[in-house]
Formats: sequence, C-alpha cells, structure tokens
Amino acid sequence: MTTTTLTLNNGVELPALGFGVFQTPADQTATAVAEAFRVGYRLVDTAAAYANERGVGDAFRASGLTRDDVFIQTKLWISDYGYDQALHSFEKSARKLGVDQIDLLLLHQPLTSRFELTLDAYRALEKLYADGRVRAIGVSNFMPEVLTELLEKTEVVPAVNQIEVHPYFQQRELQALHAEHDILTQAWSPIGGVTIYGAGQKSTLENETIGQIADAHGKSPAQVMLRWHLQQGRSAIPKSVKPARIAENFDVFDFELTGDELAAIDALDTGVRSGPEPTSITLENYGREIPEA
Repeated sequence: MTTTTLTLNNGVELPALGFGVFQTPADQTATAVAEAFRVGYRLVDTAAAYANERGVGDAFRASGLTRDDVFIQTKLWISDYGYDQALHSFEKSARKLGVDQIDLLLLHQPLTSRFELTLDAYRALEKLYADGRVRAIGVSNFMPEVLTELLEKTEVVPAVNQIEVHPYFQQRELQALHAEHDILTQAWSPIGGVTIYGAGQKSTLENETIGQIADAHGKSPAQVMLRWHLQQGRSAIPKSVKPARIAENFDVFDFELTGDELAAIDALDTGVRSGPEPTSITLENYGREIPEA
C-alpha cells in the first residue's frame, strides 16, 4: 500500500496528500481548512497571491492541533522577487499564517523576463533555510530549462517543484529531471480541474478509461486520479470547499491500482497545458501588490 508520507531531499517528511486553497475565497478558507483538518489532512498549500493565508492560520489555531501536527506550505509571488523583497515577503506570509517557521516555502512562478530577480529571491529562500526559518524550499511551475539554470546558479537543490500534472498533462520530461535531482513532483490541479478541453474532449472526471477503473474499485474518478499520483510517487494537493468532496478526496488509501490501470491512465496524456504558459508570467501582466500582514 502506498505510504501516506514522502521524504524530501533534505530528510524532511511531508504528507503525500495535501489540501489546496487556490481560488478559495478568503471568507471561506478557514471553514474549508477546518473541515480538511477534521477529515485528516495535515498538509495545507496556500500562497501569498491567493490572499487567504490568514484563513489557513485561523483554521490551524482553532484546530487544537500542535504545530508539529501540521505541514504548512506557501508561495512567494513575483511582485516580491529580489533578495530583500523575498525576505520581507516571508515575514508577511509568516505573520498572516501566525507561525514562526514555514514548513515549505516556494517561488510561485519563474520570472523568466527578469530571471536575476528570480535567482535573488531563491537566494533569499536559501538564507531563510540556513537560518531555520523554513524547513525546506522549492519552486513552482519551473520548466526544464529554467530549473536547470536555477540548479546551476544556486546552492540548495529545490526540495519540490509544484507543477500542473493530471492525466491529460503529465510533463514527463520535467518529472524525469526532478527524479535525476531528487526533487519531489507535487501536482497542482491533480484531477484536471483547471483544464479547458477542446471540442469533443471530455473532462478527466468524465473520461471512460478513468470511469471504468473507478467502477472496478468502487471509487470515484477523482479518487482514482489521486491514487494514480500517489502510487507514482507524487504529492498531490486537491482543493474543494464542499465537505463531501473534501472527505472523498482524502479517502484514497484503501485501494491499489494495478500496473495495467496505471499504464492506461498514463496513456491519456495529451501534452496540452491548461494553466498559463510559465514564460507568459511577467510583472507587466501579473504583477500585483501583496499586502502587509
């Protein structure tokens, strides 16, 4: 049976299955995260750009869980890249979350048009890691060429690259690079929720292959896709504000997909990205002020 935890390249353990709050309204975040804690999630993924870090912190403080019980990860936005700016951005996030130490801190996007700012921001993460303010550092949405350049110009190998991965978009070249450098692949949109499909293309939740596998196990398509991630060694961070879905997405540790079933899901890859192209993320198009705590 697949383990419920994964070990990062610096020895830190994190829950394999986490709870995401992307696009969760600030006034609903604390309630959703509280429900996730009740169900059994112990990893929560947020970001400065989501404007709901405070709700995550509120839910944690109300949960009765200890700090060691919960793995909290967040991401710095491109508007706060640069060395000093990134150090200050950490302080903003830590205060909103109400914690002294963040478990995993990521750069949310590569700012390829101003990559020197990206490198300076990552060097700030290295400083925070060296000082014990964060337990692990990493990146998000870094493609092979950009990740390779980061590896060449910085000291600490990222523990995680959080990227779009679901049955229709698997990024195998990038995942192979992760494996080469012992970087954990963490899947956002793990069940294809952000995908906009072309004419005649059914969503992953309506895909016949996934549906047949789900029927064979008495599970939902979403549960099958999450199980696919976990059995292939990825971390996954599904999101929902609906209690039934929150519970359903966590109920994936009592069945196992066969090799043939895993291969059948692998064969669904279309190579089509649904999220924004990482090189399109610029300060001109996506810059936004991240408020103080």
